[in-house]
Amino acid sequence: MSPEHWRFHVSGRVESETTWSFDDFMALPQVTIQADFHCVTRWSQLDNTWEGVHVREVLKRIQLKPDARYVMVSGHGGYTTNLPLEAFDDDDVLFAHSRNGEPLSREHGGPLRLIVPKLYAWKSAKWVNGLDFMAADRHGFWESYGYHSHGDPWKEERFS
Repeated sequence: MSPEHWRFHVSGRVESETTWSFDDFMALPQVTIQADFHCVTRWSQLDNTWEGVHVREVLKRIQLKPDARYVMVSGHGGYTTNLPLEAFDDDDVLFAHSRNGEPLSREHGGPLRLIVPKLYAWKSAKWVNGLDFMAADRHGFWESYGYHSHGDPWKEERFS
C-alpha cells in the first residue's frame, strides 16, 4: 500500500466516523518509544526504537461512545486483530512508521503498523488502515483460528 493511496478509517462506537490520508496522519504529533517485540513462535527482538504516532493522539481526535470497550484493528488485505480498549490505550502503544531509524519496509508492515509491545506480535497489525470500536469483543483473524484473544507473552497466552 503506497502512502499516496493509504487511508486510515475510524468507525464503530464513535460519535462520527473519521478518515485520514497518510499525510494527515503523519502530521499528528510524533513520538519515539523503546520497546521489545515478541513473536508467538518464541523469538523476541529486544530494545527496538519505534517512531510514529501514539494511539492517544488518535483517541484525542475522535469521540468514543460510552459503551466502546474493544477495538478491532484492521490492516490492508483484510487482516484484523482485536484488543480491549485498556490494552490499546497504553503508554507504549503506537502506530509506527519507523524502527531503529529506518522506515518500515513493506515486509515489516510499512507504511504503518500498530505496535503493542506488551502483547504478542500478531496484535501489532501490519499495514494498519483502520479501527472499529466495539461494545463487545469479537475475534480477529488469528483469534478465529484458535490464537488467544489477549496474547500476553509473559503468561504464554498463545492459544485459546
